[in-house]
Amino acid sequence: MSGGVTLLDAYQTYLQIRRQKTLADAAKVFRAAIAPFGFVTYACGELDFKDRDRSVYYVVDWPDSWRNFYLKSKLIERDPVIDSLAYRHEPFTWSDLHRDRKFGKAGRAALKLLASYGWVEGLVVPLPGGSGRVGLVSLVGTEAKCGPDAQAYLSVVSLGFHVHVKALVARQPFAVRPAGLTDREIACVRLVAKGKSDATVAQSLGVARSTAHEFIEKAKARLKARTRMEMVAIAVALGIVDI
Repeated sequence: MSGGVTLLDAYQTYLQIRRQKTLADAAKVFRAAIAPFGFVTYACGELDFKDRDRSVYYVVDWPDSWRNFYLKSKLIERDPVIDSLAYRHEPFTWSDLHRDRKFGKAGRAALKLLASYGWVEGLVVPLPGGSGRVGLVSLVGTEAKCGPDAQAYLSVVSLGFHVHVKALVARQPFAVRPAGLTDREIACVRLVAKGKSDATVAQSLGVARSTAHEFIEKAKARLKARTRMEMVAIAVALGIVDI
């Protein structure tokens, strides 16, 4: 099924994703859609090139071993595949990167590391984010089945998946909490976005007013916001708050 897919196929898959009410169910449909093309794992989120701490993952479908290594080693801060998004604005494969003279030694070393996990091909689908941000769906495969028809199909399906999970994640747990926020801090940000006072936030969470205020101030600091209004604006961009 590396070729022969049509726009109608992509649309039908998109509709199936849109019908899902939870991140887990949407992720399951997306995984089934990419599997026939040799892709076995993926990540979906949004990157902030001005401040990598503000990058966020909505879904991370990586094996635990790679997920732990990638996040704990801070590879996200120096991932050469991600860095290539600074000048690549359309979907591209790892094969494209191998042919790219701008893709230096560090990048080739990263692809070699990925190959040690049996992952020999990838498809990166960047999506417009605005203000130094870029949406991203990154597929990883154990075999190369990404001809022009397949790449077009997967890119369209990835776009639909990204839009849907970004809407879902504002009401469900994140795969990786953005900016190191705790669950309580995320809850506070969402309540502040609704115009709630410290007293109301405290009552909603069952904590003292001073504790609620502390949670809010810590969230503001983690998001590097100067005011609560700026904190809410950043939270909307990250998908923490659904508008």
